[in-house]
Amino acid sequence: MSEYPIPSYDAAYETLCEFTKNENLVKHGRVVEEAMRALARHFGEDEEKWAIVGVMHDFDYEQFPEVPQHANEGSKILRERGWPEDIVTAILGHASYTGVPRDTLMAKVLFAVDELTGFMVGCALVRPDKSFKEMKVKSVKKKLKDKAFCRAVNRDEVRQGAEELGWELDELIAFLIKELAKVEEDFGLGAAATG
Repeated sequence: MSEYPIPSYDAAYETLCEFTKNENLVKHGRVVEEAMRALARHFGEDEEKWAIVGVMHDFDYEQFPEVPQHANEGSKILRERGWPEDIVTAILGHASYTGVPRDTLMAKVLFAVDELTGFMVGCALVRPDKSFKEMKVKSVKKKLKDKAFCRAVNRDEVRQGAEELGWELDELIAFLIKELAKVEEDFGLGAAATG
């Protein structure tokens, strides 16, 4: 149980926007949020809480982009503001270098979807329809092998994330394609990108 009440989603989104002015970083937070929502529903967990962790996970990145400041500095800010420790710990755990164990399902899911969703958005952006709707698992896997494509994405962490979650990578990619296709226009993809 959290020692503090869970902040509202609106408070979380306002905090993200307070610290993050880069539109692409805000969109990344939203994509991770939607992945977290979908997996919370899948596992029967608290969707709102998981959405907050997703949207907030990189809230400090624009101001503290360097290792080891990112996540560590953000956790100090969240603790000062009275955020629940399980949320702070999950956010810390998404950055492997913090050494914070991912010992909750929420933390494991965040780690599993963070790099992967960023990569999958990159895959969608190079498609003619800029969409997840017709995306195939095998095309995502093929692009993962191309080190020049979305080179900032840590492929080892993509694989490790699925492994820690206990899912095959193909299974996780397929799940995310299906779920993110439902909300892609919220991020300027699909019809919103081509229309």
